[in-house]
Amino acid sequence: TTHYLFIVVVAVNSTLLTINAGDYIFYTDWAWTSFVVFSISQSTMLVVGAIYYMLFTGVPGTATYYATIMTIYTWVAKGAWFALGYPYDFVVVPVWIPSAMLLDLAYWATRRNKHAAILIGGVLVGMSLPLFNMINLLLV
Repeated sequence: TTHYLFIVVVAVNSTLLTINAGDYIFYTDWAWTSFVVFSISQSTMLVVGAIYYMLFTGVPGTATYYATIMTIYTWVAKGAWFALGYPYDFVVVPVWIPSAMLLDLAYWATRRNKHAAILIGGVLVGMSLPLFNMINLLLV
């Protein structure tokens, strides 16, 4: 039960962080700054939350699960903002899942060395998440 409570709390917090840092259309004059702040905050949120959760449970594959929950929460938040009358692209839903899959792969490959999992997984997420989200933004 504690595991699920933890993942729900972190997912809700990361969704709020997404709304505040990932609101690209609102910050049209500050798009690059918003993208950089978003990339740093979301990469950190994914790595810290997922690594803590994986170390807590010891189950590989949980980062992808965590990213999927964050994605669902953000889609719900996007729908809520849209229902309040904001434009549909007011909140851009980030692309967490491919980066989380890389993090799970790093964790699986370095199971005996948790520091390597954090370092290698963090670098993979830090490099891939901004790339996936830049493509996401170009499509918006």
